[in-house]
Amino acid sequence: MLAGATTLSAQEKKEKYVSEDFKDNIFLSVGVGMQSTANPDTKFGKSITPLINVSVGKFFNPVWGVRGQIYGWQSKQETAYPFLNTPSWNERERKESYVGLNLDAMINLSNLIGGYNPDRKFEFNFFIGPSVNIAKNYGTWKEGYSWQVNADGSNSLMKDPAKYAPSSHALRWLVGASLGLGAKYNINNYWAIDLEARGQVTPSILGAYSSGDTDGYFHLTAGVTYTFGGKKFVPYSSKIEQDAINDEINKYRSELAQAQADLADTKNALANAQQQVQAQPTEVVKEVNVAGPRAIFFKIGSAKIDDYGKVNIQLAAKVLKENPDKKYKVAGYADKATGSASWNQKLSEKRAQAVYDALIAEGVDKDQLELVGFGGTDNMFGKDYLNRVVILE
Repeated sequence: MLAGATTLSAQEKKEKYVSEDFKDNIFLSVGVGMQSTANPDTKFGKSITPLINVSVGKFFNPVWGVRGQIYGWQSKQETAYPFLNTPSWNERERKESYVGLNLDAMINLSNLIGGYNPDRKFEFNFFIGPSVNIAKNYGTWKEGYSWQVNADGSNSLMKDPAKYAPSSHALRWLVGASLGLGAKYNINNYWAIDLEARGQVTPSILGAYSSGDTDGYFHLTAGVTYTFGGKKFVPYSSKIEQDAINDEINKYRSELAQAQADLADTKNALANAQQQVQAQPTEVVKEVNVAGPRAIFFKIGSAKIDDYGKVNIQLAAKVLKENPDKKYKVAGYADKATGSASWNQKLSEKRAQAVYDALIAEGVDKDQLELVGFGGTDNMFGKDYLNRVVILE
């Protein structure tokens, strides 16, 4: 959800991205701004009140997401209603405090139209959904009040207060709907600055003090959004690729277990044979581990070593420590087909640094290691996802 000057290829635009884990791409937003009420009794400029909101949501992929929002402060208007025949100087300011709830379906228009780009800085969102305002206001005016014609021909309400007193002052749940547009500037993978405008239609928060059964509201807020763990979207195909890698690893593990079992059987047979041949001279055999190339693979956009990689590093560290006179290159790579050149260069260096640090933690002498990042390269092993790797050789 970040912007940049990098042009996406047609293949990248067609690629589908998803949240790999349910806890990925959950965000918290806080906004402050203003609200304006629109109804038949409201005068322009005299219905503006402060507004605050707090939202929690999640994007399931770069385009679609949901959020819940709590908001509110106060609604007000300056009107003579229900005393409509009174002079304008007798108008009064009516206020009601309230709290509201929105449930929004969110569409990232930038990613929908332009395709997902991890370097995009500016983006635009559309949101729509139901809303509920909770206010303690006066209900409808009692039945039975009427107008009377005065001697001068003007109209006025009956003077008996019981004829036009409000029915009750009670807590009411006012169900409506809203929609809006948001603009976002992504500071980094975690933080963003937001500007949002929302239009809402709901039963009047002011109740009987409004001559309209339904009011319109306009919200304008600015705020910030924090995404827990940073934005993480991976190509849908990478999940299939990861399953294929895991299948290969499990196959090699099974073969290794079988080889170890065969080796144990062979050692037992050899021990039995040695016991039977007492007269022959004993030959001392020393096993020497030889260091060969090793590969530690990473998920897309990540420099975190998984459990498979940690096992590989522990095995490599053992061999390196047994060959202290030799030097080894820790070379980081990235998938050229995903991300910009500068992003891939930094990512390959982070991956190499992660493996380097892990080897040092296992007791390998830092003088044995040379650190290098090669950035995004064309696939070396026939598949793009196999380029997300650090090779130790």
